[in-house]
Formats: sequence, structure tokens, C-alpha cells
Amino acid sequence: MKIDGSLLVRNTGLSFIALVLPLPIAILTVPFLIRGLGTERFGLLSLAWSLIGYFNLFDLGLGRATTKFVSEALGKDQLERIPHIIWTSLVVQLAIGLFGAVVLATCTPLLVSRFLKISPNVLVEGKQTFYLLSLATPLVISSRNLRGVLEASQRFDLIACVQIPASLLNVSLPAIGVLLRLRLPQIIGMIICLWVINATAYLFLCFRLFPALRRSISPQRDLIRPLLSFGGWIALCNLLVPLLVSFDRFAVGALLSVSVVAYYTVPYDMVFRLLIIPSVIATTLFPAFSTLHARSHESLERYYLRSLKYILLVMVPLVVVGIVFAPEILRLWLGKEFMIRSTAVFQILAVGMLLNGLSQMPANLLDGIGRPDLRAKVFLAYIPVYMILLWLLITRLGLVGAALAWTLRSAMELIIFASVASRLLRVRVTALIQQGFFRAMFACGALLASLSLVRVIYNLGIWHQSFVTATCLTLFALIVWRFVLDTVDRQSLSGALRKKAFDL
Repeated sequence: MKIDGSLLVRNTGLSFIALVLPLPIAILTVPFLIRGLGTERFGLLSLAWSLIGYFNLFDLGLGRATTKFVSEALGKDQLERIPHIIWTSLVVQLAIGLFGAVVLATCTPLLVSRFLKISPNVLVEGKQTFYLLSLATPLVISSRNLRGVLEASQRFDLIACVQIPASLLNVSLPAIGVLLRLRLPQIIGMIICLWVINATAYLFLCFRLFPALRRSISPQRDLIRPLLSFGGWIALCNLLVPLLVSFDRFAVGALLSVSVVAYYTVPYDMVFRLLIIPSVIATTLFPAFSTLHARSHESLERYYLRSLKYILLVMVPLVVVGIVFAPEILRLWLGKEFMIRSTAVFQILAVGMLLNGLSQMPANLLDGIGRPDLRAKVFLAYIPVYMILLWLLITRLGLVGAALAWTLRSAMELIIFASVASRLLRVRVTALIQQGFFRAMFACGALLASLSLVRVIYNLGIWHQSFVTATCLTLFALIVWRFVLDTVDRQSLSGALRKKAFDL
């Protein structure tokens, strides 16, 4: 399996399309669902969707471990090991999924009757909804495992063929159910049928890529321990990351007031969308890092440094525009009160999202070279520091302090991850120069400085500022294409555009 720049660019584009395409439909159908289901049933549907996300906890990191081990086997041309890896991981995940299903089903009466405040006329539907979700637990976990096999094979085109229609239907089926006057459990049942089709499609594609999987179910006991060892550290990270991401808003509510939490969470949720970009790139590059680690240190170093450069070049213009137009965005969308109280929060968090997006690359590199333990240990090491910093800054600076603490945490995370990854990978300064990272930093710094100076000195109106911003962004794009991107970058981008997107 050959890994080149054009392939990675194309895979990143496909992943991005598959991720963002359902968002407009989801946004448009929410008001219709609220009216059709009622606020309480819609709340249950939202909880169901959230619970699907938390099925990662039952996964125990085995989905990512499967991607890592299959990618490594492909890098070493050990194709005979791949069926054993897949079946071992799949059998273990099915066992874990069944255990998770039993736990969720057992807890459903207590969860619905005691923990959630549900009115008596919706209580039965609530129980049926969670029982159905418990049945789907092994299915959802297994489908993620099978998708990981396709990621390891760099077949993001096949993933997109399954994921795009499945994602569109996932957000559309509830609206169709409302039109058909179905009850909530029936709507959940439709979604589960979709998951069955989704998992079957992934299994069929895995059989097509690796015909040896059909011959026999061949799990190996000696693979269970390394898979669980790698996956265990991933699972620990999956537990810690939500704490790091959401603890600040709880701290704001506790140290200031719940009444001001919205002035923090709304700008946070807006700029948090920026992380879609590094998340998609990381999803694409993780299996590539795993394969290249087994094959070529030089290629691994090159793609790692180029990923940092690309994230910088894509995110910085978005962050700069957000910082420059933060007052106007908040005023037009939410009103003058939000503009006054949330502008600084928005601007500081935008910088934090840039730093956090960059830190995802060394974090994924650590996973790719088989050291997820280092990522988890870094999280464990700085969580107490972050909590103390958050408390100090909130008590002194209020909402701005919370945003500043989050951004400083992101900076600390980036410095630590990048230092550890660079040491393990033995990254050379000359390589940073050769891959154009410093040129990218200079171009991004010039863009930020020019727009900030224009904003401060001239205090232009929104239309004049928009014109100046568009001009600066155009010049930035031309400078990047001519002086920052090298021949390999340009060939990768043009090659990805020329290549057939869904080549089965």
C-alpha cells in the first residue's frame, strides 16, 4: 500500500465532507422535531444520540487499536496477521459490547425512573428507548471496529460511500418518523435498522479488501493482551478529554454564577467548530503514521511536519477572521449584551482552539508510534495544574479568566506533546525548515499583524473592514501558494483534485 500526499489530501477531503454534510439537515430538522415530538421526547432523542457517543467507553480503545495494528501489519507487509488481528479485536469487542448492553439494560429502570425526571405519560417510551439502545451497543461498537480496518487500509473512499448516506439518514429518519406519526421507540428502531445496514456494509467491504477473513474466524489469544494494553490507554484518554473540554463551564457556574455560563459556552461552542479541521486531518493521518512508523522514519517525519504546517495555514485565517469580526458576529447573532460580555472570551478561545488543533498532531503521532501511554500520562500530569490555574484566573478575571485558562492549557498541551513527539521522532530543525513550517508561521503572523493593525488604527466600518480582510486573505493565499507551499505540496493538492473521488 503506497501512501503519498495526494492520497492523504483526498482522504482528508472525503472525511471532511462526510462529517459536515449532515450538519445543515440536522440544524433544519431540529425545530420540526421539537414541534412534532414535543420537548420531552425530543430531549430523550437527544440523550439517545449523546449515549451513542459515549459507547466509546465500552469500546475500551479497541477500535483505534485495531486501526493501529492493521496499519502496522500493512507497513511490514505481514498480510497474514491481519485476519487474526481483525477477528481477535472483533470477538473481544462483541464480548465487551454484550457486557455493556447488559449493564445499560439493567440500569434502565433506575435511570429512567429515578435519575431522569420524566413525566408519567412518557415513562414507558423512555424505558423502551433505552432498552433498544442497549440492544444496539454491540452493533455500534463493532461497526466502529470494522470502519477502523478500512481506515488502516487508507480506503476512506469506501468509508465515505457508507458514512455519507448513513449520516444523512441518521439525522433525517427522526423527521420521517414524525411525518409518519411514529412513536419515539419506533423512530429509535428505524435508526437501529440503519446501524445494522451500516455495520453489514462495513463487514462486506472488509471481506472484499481482505478475502482471507471469509475463510475462517481466527482470533488468537496472544493478540488479546497487546490490543487491550494499547486500547486501555486510549480508553483512559477518552475518559480524560471530556473532563478537560467541559470542566471550565462547570467551574464558571460554581465560581461565578450559572446565569453567566451562557456568555461563556455560546462563544466556546462557536469556536469549538474549528476543531473539525484538525480532527479530520488527525483521523486520516493516524493510520498513515502507524504504517509509516513500521516502514520509513523519514516519511513519518515529513508527513508529521507537513500536517502541522497545513493546520496552521488552514486554521489561522479562520481564527484571525473570527478575532477581527468577533464583536460583529456576536452582535448580529445574539445581540448587544452578548457582544459586550463575550467578545474577549470569543477572541481568546479562538487562539486556544488553534493551539489545541495543532496539539492533535503530536498526540496522534504518539498513538501512531505505539505510545498512547505518554498521551494519557501528560493529561494526568497537567490536570491538577489546569484546575488550579482555572480557579485562580476565574476568581480574578471572571469569564475572561476561564477563556485564558483554557487557552494556556492548550498552549501547555501543545508544548509538551510537541516536545515529547519531537524527542521520540528525533525531529531536526533542518527538517522544519525544509518542510516550510517556519515560512508558514511567518505568513500567518504577517496576516494577523496586518489585519489587527488595520482594525486598531483605522476603526473601519464592517463593510470596509470586510473588503480589507478579503484583500488580505487573497494576498495571503497567493503568498502561501507561491512561497510557503513547495512543489510536493502543490502536486499533492492538484493530484487529489484530479483523482477520482470514489474509486471503487
